[in-house]
Amino acid sequence: MLALTVGLAVFVGIALGLLGGGGSILTVPLLAYVAGMDAKQAIATSLLVVGVTSAVGAFSHARNGRVQWRTGLIFGAAGMAGAYAGGVLARFIPGTVLLIGFAVMMIATAIAMLRGRRDIQATGEAAGRLPIPKIVAEGLVVGLVTGLVGAGGGFLVVPALALLGGLPMPVAVGTSLVVIAMKSFAGLAGYLSSVQIDWALAAAVTVAAVIGALVGARLAAMINPDALRKAFGWFVLAMSSVILAQEIHMTLGLIAGALTAVAAAAVFACGRYANCPLHRDAAPSAAA
Repeated sequence: MLALTVGLAVFVGIALGLLGGGGSILTVPLLAYVAGMDAKQAIATSLLVVGVTSAVGAFSHARNGRVQWRTGLIFGAAGMAGAYAGGVLARFIPGTVLLIGFAVMMIATAIAMLRGRRDIQATGEAAGRLPIPKIVAEGLVVGLVTGLVGAGGGFLVVPALALLGGLPMPVAVGTSLVVIAMKSFAGLAGYLSSVQIDWALAAAVTVAAVIGALVGARLAAMINPDALRKAFGWFVLAMSSVILAQEIHMTLGLIAGALTAVAAAAVFACGRYANCPLHRDAAPSAAA
């Protein structure tokens, strides 16, 4: 199981490298259901994996000038406070409840990936004067979620940095990795007050994920990013049904899996026909 866990961690890292985020959403299920960790140990270990891989990615973006340090450090500091509080608070919440919350986060992440990410242009007002109270408030909330369930929350951080911080999308992505690393380490510190983790296994999984992320970054130019993001979104949605089946009831998991399969089939079929009703909603906005 150790070899399988480390091998799958490489896949998680590749997903991170290809997508610039999102792969960390698979780390908790990997550790809980393949490595056999209990829920809280899996979440704590995932925070280490996410923190290290995000820090490595942030270093690469920083070398290319795609990190806005002031905004990132303000958002990250607030996120660290929220994440530490979430990690400490998790000791009072049953592991099953945390995993159900993680499944909800997976569904939200999958929907965000399937919808895609619009390029948000910085406005003069946002770029000229930072709305620090809003940045701090959102950092606290996102950090709290990260600390509780172990998800990096990149799909929340990037739009927040673009809209509140007025950052261009490439800079928002690079800066988000700094924020995610900061709050992941803070969440881990909160968990360590009540959870013991297997450091040897955690180190092996982290190294595998980092190697995978470096490989994925090299492969990114060879693969259609939109098609990859959507395929990964459907995969994450399917994985959330597995957690619901494990933690709530098999019937609920089967229903969620069936709905995911039907929706995926409908979207795929619609993409092959120009007269699909789903295209009609997009036509007016495209014309406009």
